[in-house]
Amino acid sequence: MSWFEHDTSRIYYDEHGTGDPVLLLPGFSQSAEDLSELRDIMAASYRVISADLPGSGHSEPQPRNYTASYYADDAGSFAALLDHLDIARAHLVGFSDGGEVALFMAALTPSVARSVVTWGAAGTLSDPTGQLRQAMYNIIDNPIPPLQEYREFLVATYGEANARAMTQSVVGAMTAIIEKGGDLSLSKVSDITAPVLLIAGEHDMFVPPTLLAQSSARISGAESITVEGAEHDVQNSHPEWLAQTILDWLKRH
Repeated sequence: MSWFEHDTSRIYYDEHGTGDPVLLLPGFSQSAEDLSELRDIMAASYRVISADLPGSGHSEPQPRNYTASYYADDAGSFAALLDHLDIARAHLVGFSDGGEVALFMAALTPSVARSVVTWGAAGTLSDPTGQLRQAMYNIIDNPIPPLQEYREFLVATYGEANARAMTQSVVGAMTAIIEKGGDLSLSKVSDITAPVLLIAGEHDMFVPPTLLAQSSARISGAESITVEGAEHDVQNSHPEWLAQTILDWLKRH
């Protein structure tokens, strides 16, 4: 167990394996352990630094006050973490919010990225009807049936009060971002110089194929894969396929 403090964040991270460095970032509310199967597979050939996003897992502050700049803030924190570890370049691998941070890192500090692999991330937020944000805002007190299991996870992990605070705060940040056009790193991804692989499930409610194609078109040489039948959590529905796809990508780059 290791900790890295940067600005207002206290980031939990651990290291596994040896070889070329890989920074592995989970999604919002998750911890590195949620990607432990993928981490362990990669650690057989790589030095894997897996970390919890500020406000999630073991990282602090909790509950976090999410702002419209939190993706960029986290990108700066993880670039600083790599510098702290004397890592000049790393493969950046991330899911959902972790993938958004990875794209931001590669766009803002191109030299830090050896390659980028994301799933469930597209550099932009879109929720034209507001239904996704409404469901997240009410998830603790009035969860819709598809989110009942996620609600139980949040309460068990963070406690009811903290879970309510973190989900409602992140919805506020998402709304502020969407009201300004939804851009995260999309306007900056053309600055990425590293090879990029974007993955999303066919039925991903956060990153539908249209958003994936939009992002891929803005990144020189980017590759994209839409996983047939999958939703947002490709790591759960297609774990073996995802692990092999990432390993093949890392080997190529």
